[in-house]
Amino acid sequence: MTEIKDRVVAPSEEPPSEPPALGPIGWLRWTWRQLTSMKTALVLLFLLALGAVPGSLVPQLPVDPIKVSDFYTAHPDLAPWYDKLGLFDVYKSVWFSAIYLLLFISLMGCVVPRLQVYLKALRARPPKAPRNLNRLPGYQRFETDQSEADVLAAAGVELRERRFRVETYDASIGAERGYLREAGNLVFHFSLILALVGIAWGSLFGYRGTVLVVVGHGFSNSVAQYDDFIPGRAFTPDDLPPFSLTVNSFKATFQTDGPQRGAARSFDAGITYQVTPDSPEQTKDLQVNHPLSVDGTKVHLLGHGYAPKVTVRDGKGQVAFSGPAPFLPQDANFSSFGVVKAPDARPEQLGFEGFFLPTAVIDQRGPVSMFPDALNPALVMTAYYGRPGVESGKPESVYQLDKSKLTQFDNGKGDKLRFQLAPGQSITLPDGRGSLTFDSYDQWVKLQISHTPGLNLALAGILLMILGVMGSLFIHPRRTWVRVRTEDGRTVVEVAGLDRGPERGLGDELDAIAKILKKQEQS
Repeated sequence: MTEIKDRVVAPSEEPPSEPPALGPIGWLRWTWRQLTSMKTALVLLFLLALGAVPGSLVPQLPVDPIKVSDFYTAHPDLAPWYDKLGLFDVYKSVWFSAIYLLLFISLMGCVVPRLQVYLKALRARPPKAPRNLNRLPGYQRFETDQSEADVLAAAGVELRERRFRVETYDASIGAERGYLREAGNLVFHFSLILALVGIAWGSLFGYRGTVLVVVGHGFSNSVAQYDDFIPGRAFTPDDLPPFSLTVNSFKATFQTDGPQRGAARSFDAGITYQVTPDSPEQTKDLQVNHPLSVDGTKVHLLGHGYAPKVTVRDGKGQVAFSGPAPFLPQDANFSSFGVVKAPDARPEQLGFEGFFLPTAVIDQRGPVSMFPDALNPALVMTAYYGRPGVESGKPESVYQLDKSKLTQFDNGKGDKLRFQLAPGQSITLPDGRGSLTFDSYDQWVKLQISHTPGLNLALAGILLMILGVMGSLFIHPRRTWVRVRTEDGRTVVEVAGLDRGPERGLGDELDAIAKILKKQEQS
């Protein structure tokens, strides 16, 4: 007997206990794959939306520097941290720009490889019939006396009429349709990139600002003329087109009866404008949603209000202020709050604040406005006085009165001074400190002047995005095969199909194709 002994041959090398280190190139490849994955793109898109939230909640320096200054005063410990984090100018902060740029790179990295795969698939022939067609979700089998060539010819004609791409093989036909579904996905992602480029272009080279213009006054398109101005990163003042305009008239109509009494019905501002200082004047009826367009810049009518015209005389009888003072509407009936400042009044500066009431009545609440049109205008005010101030250089709102160094007048009876004036009436302040005359009132309009060079590009991207989504939702990729063979002198026909996605009417279409092929025998 021969004894057989098992011999164990030791391996020449032990398997590694840990995977090999990636190295710098490996880490770069890994980082690129992570960045260009669709999951990362979705996360970056969410972070971009999340990062825009502070821009709506925290006062922004380009929009309202006075509110930023007030925030510093109210929160002296928190404001410096907000400033370091870029929360006072979110859309120009480093972290917001980084998210935007990474999202753009991620989308490009997602879409470009998929485009190459799609173009390759677009040129590919429909695949040959699988060996076991009866295992597919849709399957039909029947016999006919037609020849194999006649069946395949009829099947090819029918499939082409159903918009299949058809390829004939030995004893079979392969057909496929729905290539545009993937094209819809690609169009969606490319249009998202297009929209991002358009938005970035507009934010770099565009600008937006608002200005309040009293009727009878004008506006020249320079940065100093704006009430607030938001420029793009690459904007320079030389980019402003040199147009100017004058608001000649304004008319608003309101519903006078019924449940919608007081509702606005129309706003019309009659303006004249010049494209350049040397060009002739042109006229325009400016209405809501019907802006003026000048060299790619849009002038929109945003709102309107009242500006009481007053004259303030100081204690020496000199005119310290004369002209319209814009008041801001506080309710639907245009009860408007505002201030009148006379810092140059002597021997003491004067200040007034209160309400302009277009249709003034007195009820249990006191003086109120009952209708937005100026049917019974009145000025309800109180007055302040104080030592002449020194210019500090700190920006101040023309709609707020700093009363920290002012004293409110009293009426000599221990109560605060309050008075109501109709147009043409005056009041003399106590102790001969001056007077206020309510001369009349004007109206003002608020205009938005904006230039967004990438707007059409972004709009095209959004429209293409919608088309891409529609293509992805309503185009159904499908593969269909017809195979023939001869058994016992008859032709056996197999028709099978496969939906590349949720099944939608596959069985019905195969039944229809089979019926058409069977009818060929009868004809």
